[in-house]
Amino acid sequence: MQQRALGRTGRSVSAIGLGTWQLGADWGAVTEEDATAVLAASVDEGVTLFDTADVYGDGRSESLIGRFLAARPGHGITVATKMGRRLAQEPENYTPENFRAWTERSRANLGVDTLDLVQLHCPPTAVIEDDATYDALDALVADGAIAAYGVSVETTAQALAAIARPNVTNVQIIFNPFRLKPLDDVLPAAEAAGVAIFARVPLASGLLSGKYTAQTTFAADDHRTYNRHGEAFDRGETFSGVDFETGIRAADELSEALPAGVSLPAATLAWIASRPGVTSVIPGARNVSQARSNAAAAALLDDAVDKGGFDLAAFDRAVHDVYDRDLRAVIHPLW
Repeated sequence: MQQRALGRTGRSVSAIGLGTWQLGADWGAVTEEDATAVLAASVDEGVTLFDTADVYGDGRSESLIGRFLAARPGHGITVATKMGRRLAQEPENYTPENFRAWTERSRANLGVDTLDLVQLHCPPTAVIEDDATYDALDALVADGAIAAYGVSVETTAQALAAIARPNVTNVQIIFNPFRLKPLDDVLPAAEAAGVAIFARVPLASGLLSGKYTAQTTFAADDHRTYNRHGEAFDRGETFSGVDFETGIRAADELSEALPAGVSLPAATLAWIASRPGVTSVIPGARNVSQARSNAAAAALLDDAVDKGGFDLAAFDRAVHDVYDRDLRAVIHPLW
């Protein structure tokens, strides 16, 4: 597994990380035993980055990670958590007092004195642009509550505003074959500034898994059922904002462009991780098989043309062709 610099922190993280939203049981039930097995399988495959948040299962994801890592001294895992969604996402709620309360809760959940990395969890643009935001975060670093901070964003404009801040370690943004706008400005700006990029929602909430059909349904408590049009949070978080049936057709086209033996999710994760400026891709996993498959995609980054005939450049052309024909007009202007 490739390990890459985490901004200016001196840490390194794996090219393929693990997103743990699913382990909070917000995508349907996941037992603690299954969640722990996913974490273990990921580590065994070379994953050194866990991404979580204080609202994933109301802290369940953080607590599971904390218990898992406590049993593995010297684990070498970087835990990136997020804060800011325990209250309404309104600028007046992003105060130094709330920042401190939220980080205290995450420290307790994870069982650590200092959080490795805390990211603001898709705050309003006004918060990202406010000097006071970074003053409060710098104070937490100075106090030893957190080691570093970043920002998770919805739009490329927000990403560019965060990248311009001198002490921002990373920006987390949706980036996948159905969401190409970060290629235009965000990835070059981050690379130039030494800011890490975490590519989230890399498989477009499973659309790029190659396993769904137009008839696929999801549990009632799965956001892929209740948030397709932004009923609960930003529409772009579910299927990357792509209409489900359109996404199925686009995924089928991308699958057809691959050689036998290379799966669409593996190709997708490798393609994202290969883009200049991307530090880590953070797919989620609900079971051991998914965790292992996600991590194994990193093998396609090394001498890729010899891996079952997979050609990253050819897949890149297919990604742009499908996006330009089927998605650009609808998706590109929005985020």
